[in-house]
Amino acid sequence: NIHLVESGGGLVQPGGSLRLSCEASGESITKSCMGWFRQAPGQKREALAHVHGSGGSPLYTEAAKGRFTISQDISNNAVYLQMNGLKPEDSGMYYCAADEGSCRRYINVDWYESWGQGTQVTVSS
Repeated sequence: NIHLVESGGGLVQPGGSLRLSCEASGESITKSCMGWFRQAPGQKREALAHVHGSGGSPLYTEAAKGRFTISQDISNNAVYLQMNGLKPEDSGMYYCAADEGSCRRYINVDWYESWGQGTQVTVSS
């Protein structure tokens, strides 16, 4: 099974940027669709983006479109989320996840079998 570990979260001022990393072990990311999600306190887990570990076109939800960029690096067996123009409402725990097989036409939290432990992002002045 794939094991995922996120890093790169922290405290950032509004308008700032962060790059989150998700390092995979135990299995190649090329076998899975890799997604990024976030969850604010008291809120449901929200999908942000996905990309297949082997490459291809990413898919973004409205929450991520225009400010966030997902990428994958086969040589490092990792997936990244570049976040720009951060807002206080972007605060929350950010998770990466793997859905074995092809990426689907849209992103659904329930389809992802393997999850990391999350990394906290706080956007505040």
